[in-house]
Amino acid sequence: MTEAEWLSERYPGPMLTRLKSRVSARKARLLAVACCRRVWDVMIDDRCRRAVELAERSADELVDESVLDRASGEAGEAYEECLDHWEMDQVGAWPEGPPRFGWEAHEYACSAASYVSNTPRVRDEDLIQVFKDTLRSAPAESDEGPHYCNLIRDVLGNPFHPVAFNRTWLTSTVVSLAEGIYADRAFDRLPILADALQDAGCENEDILAHCRGDGPHVRGCWVVDLVLGKS
Repeated sequence: MTEAEWLSERYPGPMLTRLKSRVSARKARLLAVACCRRVWDVMIDDRCRRAVELAERSADELVDESVLDRASGEAGEAYEECLDHWEMDQVGAWPEGPPRFGWEAHEYACSAASYVSNTPRVRDEDLIQVFKDTLRSAPAESDEGPHYCNLIRDVLGNPFHPVAFNRTWLTSTVVSLAEGIYADRAFDRLPILADALQDAGCENEDILAHCRGDGPHVRGCWVVDLVLGKS
């Protein structure tokens, strides 16, 4: 894959193939979480949402592996139940009918939740499966591929053009803003972070343009991570 292809790709498959074994455990986890949060409305089972939330926490905090393992197993149980309900619904034996988005979408969302919370880390094949499952759980008429490619670019930046970050830009204002953005998922504040970085002497166009761009932005955003020293 060339740099031009990386920047213009509209389907995540080639990008994920390019990245195999080159993504940190934390970044892989957060990227998988971002995919799951994209289909949050479809992921209506509390067990699945809990698995995703625990997986997100585990990216930055020590979460007992047994707790994460159990959450992954419970999301897997939700997936199996969904399959059973779908089969019953096909023969008219499930009185409640399918959930609003349909059994297939719900089934794939549950599957993604079980993979995102895998231990001890999200492997390459887990990450690919999460992308596949969440894409499949989206409405058939939607074109989600470009959005998912933008998620990858938000978390991993441009691997063909790594950015050197000058620590003199780490003023108290810059750090405080980045901490708040990360903790609150307040990515609408990124343009303010760009202004603060510029005030601190940063004129790197990649950094400033990313902060002022349309996004999407998620936890793991490469600029926020650079400021906070996360990898």
